Amino acid sequence: QVQLVESGGGLVQAGGSLRLSCAASGRTFSTYAMGWFRQAPGKEREVVATINWSGSSTYYVDAVKGRFTISRDNAKKMGYLQMNSLKPEDTAVYYCAADSARSLRASTAPAAYEYWGQGTQVTVSS
Repeated sequence: QVQLVESGGGLVQAGGSLRLSCAASGRTFSTYAMGWFRQAPGKEREVVATINWSGSSTYYVDAVKGRFTISRDNAKKMGYLQMNSLKPEDTAVYYCAADSARSLRASTAPAAYEYWGQGTQVTVSS
């Protein structure tokens, strides 16, 4: 079992930065893939970035490439999403999630992730 708690969301002006954190509990976090997803009002939940269990493989949706960086610290049981050059269209509730499948590449499908945090709101003003 893994429990996830996000933090770091807030209100920021366009062009600004935020760093989201995901604190995990459970001994097996280091073997789980991790993903960051977001959901804007009236839209489906979408993948933002994923990282495999070791941190050796990452994925970014095209809309955030070059602006966001996903990382993890297995010793601290923490995951991170550094978000730079934020745009109003990045406004959403951001969720971290964990997938127990120990594969070379983390899945980009929300349905593959068994554990989810409660979400943190990110609002980017223009």
